[in-house]
Amino acid sequence: MTAYAIGHIRPETMNEDVLRYIEEIQSTMDPFEGRFLVHGNPVEVLEGSFPGDLVIIAFPDIERARAWYASPAYQEILPLRSRHIPGDILLVEGVPAGYDATRTAAALRESAGL
Repeated sequence: MTAYAIGHIRPETMNEDVLRYIEEIQSTMDPFEGRFLVHGNPVEVLEGSFPGDLVIIAFPDIERARAWYASPAYQEILPLRSRHIPGDILLVEGVPAGYDATRTAAALRESAGL
């Protein structure tokens, strides 16, 4: 099942470290079949607030997403970003093909006794 690395980052300034990180991140993802789905595009906020930027990277499965993040290649460049850009980084599995939210609602309803 596809898994996603999601970053909610709040860039403050651009510098050589950040540029090097951006230049090198793709090569760290390639061995794990990671690909950007969202990177650097403006976020249109419809409800609430969302300061910062959104990055979404897809991996074939959660194991490869974890392996990418823990890889020596990524860990080597990670400080180039983390020293300069605060943010939240998450890994999450997607839903299977044919997912139907009504089944999830029914299960939640049953477990809550509603």
